[in-house]
Amino acid sequence: MNKNYYAVIMAGGIGSRFWPVSTQDFPKQFHDMLGTGQTLLQKTFSRLNKIIPSENIYILTNEMYLEITLKQLPEISEKQVVLEPAMRNTAPCILLSALKIKKENPNAVMLVAPSDHWIEDENAFASDIKICFDAAEKDNILLTLGIEPSFPNTGYGYIESDKNGASEIKKVKQFREKPDYETAKQFLAAGNFLWNAGIFIWSVKSIVASFENHLSEMNLLFSKGMAVLNTSEEKKFIDLNYPEAENISIDYGILEKANNVYLKKATFDWNDLGTWGALYDKLDKDENNNSVVNADTYFKDSKNNMVFANTKKLVVLDGIEDYIVVDKEEVLLLFPKKKEQEIKQLLSEVSNKFGKKYL
Repeated sequence: MNKNYYAVIMAGGIGSRFWPVSTQDFPKQFHDMLGTGQTLLQKTFSRLNKIIPSENIYILTNEMYLEITLKQLPEISEKQVVLEPAMRNTAPCILLSALKIKKENPNAVMLVAPSDHWIEDENAFASDIKICFDAAEKDNILLTLGIEPSFPNTGYGYIESDKNGASEIKKVKQFREKPDYETAKQFLAAGNFLWNAGIFIWSVKSIVASFENHLSEMNLLFSKGMAVLNTSEEKKFIDLNYPEAENISIDYGILEKANNVYLKKATFDWNDLGTWGALYDKLDKDENNNSVVNADTYFKDSKNNMVFANTKKLVVLDGIEDYIVVDKEEVLLLFPKKKEQEIKQLLSEVSNKFGKKYL
């Protein structure tokens, strides 16, 4: 394995659209959402571990998830878990990890990826990443992987690339926000728009230089701690300075400003597993399009349902169509699939009535 290859897995989110399974104390990345025997975090780690040494994979997460991260990933040491003392979006945590890696290995190339994505063809994924690593080692470029759109999705951001040239790595023209349906259809018709998967590859030199140029205050804030990064004094420095960092995403802070951003079209199928409906899409279905994780089920006159249980409970549905059914300890959720985007709102209503007891 190439010792210059590093990865940073972002695993700090709460995944509130997967309530009641995903909670603040135990978010979705630490659950076996697909019923495979591995949690989403474990699956992401093993996918990256095929091309990146275990000791070079860092986990970015919240302080409260340190213990569960180390329990689920016995292959890593505590120094590989980068803890955020405050929620400050993606730019600060990416800069911090890039500086830590650069101090350890100035020749490193690093990948940044979310912990909760579904990728079926892991060999194609590995091949794409190696192509990007090679390009990032050779040139001062920031790379992102784009997903070929299968339909005019209004829930994803898009990346517009240059149409010119035969190279599989193309210059990015601009990042586009989540569009309305008509705009999304125009994007697909144009042929040079891909979904933004939030997977990035660059050398540590290139990304740190980009922060120096585009987020100089943040770079100064963190760079003054270079002497203590990767030492026992690091935590004290981060706890003191991290909350002072600007709350901004890597997309807004760097990628939309830099002129050396490039794109490779992914050759693998991808899903961001952002909602119960997205999970339903990726699970096997019975002859009536019901999908099940963990439960034993008996369906009668019921179709297009998503059933998830955290124990091998028998779930019986009669005359139920297009529902999300989730059984988890003290919460039972029966919710129409077509309203799945409203689960976040439901969460605040439950919180208002019962406090944080079920959250």
